[in-house]
Amino acid sequence: MTIKATLAGIALTAIMAAPALAQDPTFFRIGTGGAGGTYFPIGGTIANGISAPPGSRACEDGGQCGVPGLIAIAQSTTASVFNNSAVQNGELEAGLAAADVTRSMYLGEGKFEGKPHPNLRVVANLFPEDLHLVLPAGQAIGDLSDLEGKRVGIAQAGSGTQVAVLQMLEAWGVTRDNMDEAELNNSQSAERLADGQIDAYFYAAGWPVAAMVQLASTKGMALHSFSDEDLQKINEIIPAYIPSEIPDGVYEGVDEAIKTPAVSALLNVSSELSEELVYELTKALWNDNTRKLLDNGHAKGKQITSDTALDGIAELGVPLHPGAERFYREAGLLK
Repeated sequence: MTIKATLAGIALTAIMAAPALAQDPTFFRIGTGGAGGTYFPIGGTIANGISAPPGSRACEDGGQCGVPGLIAIAQSTTASVFNNSAVQNGELEAGLAAADVTRSMYLGEGKFEGKPHPNLRVVANLFPEDLHLVLPAGQAIGDLSDLEGKRVGIAQAGSGTQVAVLQMLEAWGVTRDNMDEAELNNSQSAERLADGQIDAYFYAAGWPVAAMVQLASTKGMALHSFSDEDLQKINEIIPAYIPSEIPDGVYEGVDEAIKTPAVSALLNVSSELSEELVYELTKALWNDNTRKLLDNGHAKGKQITSDTALDGIAELGVPLHPGAERFYREAGLLK
């Protein structure tokens, strides 16, 4: 798999400019998602915020305000399942992942029966990921059963979206056997919908999703709004997916609020990371400098706050990393 890497902020410049490093750099890889989704830009902002390369200007002098010596890198991946597996295996230090997938993988449940991932630890709840069921402009369906026999993008293999979507579709009698499924990332799905090669596609992400913004403003698109009964049914199937809403006007031509299920996006790390490192990066994640970066970056960044960092974590069944727990206790956010 080709990995795209974005060095956080001015990290590379700082390293090249420093004639002598006072300390060895610590590289920190964060798995995100496809470039057309939400994980990648959010992961890049977090990487920027927690980085403070050796030789860089001090925070109080207008420099980097992250973990001293840390160079965080946001890597484009196939998202949740890949990220959690890579964190478990030590191929990544951290990753963004959906809450339902994280729970299933940690406990070894469902699709991951007998394959627990005991090294997974949570740093923070980040933002809600709304499920987008995208249709051609002017098209509509009654419920998920209408996708039987259709050409449907079910998201890429290795993504939390695909795991959840297949569970949902099965509850309405739609499986790989009676639909023409396409395993595509968000950008590929948008392109094929625009070209008439697929009839619908799913993607869970924080709105607005870049590839959908482009699709809506060029070819046009519609979003399926789920009924309250269907949202309740989905919540019973996958408790981590709760009723949510995509406001009207987020996407051009979608002028009504869209009812849809949503799942929390988490920042996960490995239990193998030291308590001190995770304490420092959690502290950097919630400092004033990172706050400015989040507020001025992707629109979803404004929803990433320390006040909601622990929402749903106690019920999730996946432990906080001791370093993160220490920070939240000191900050008075955890009793």
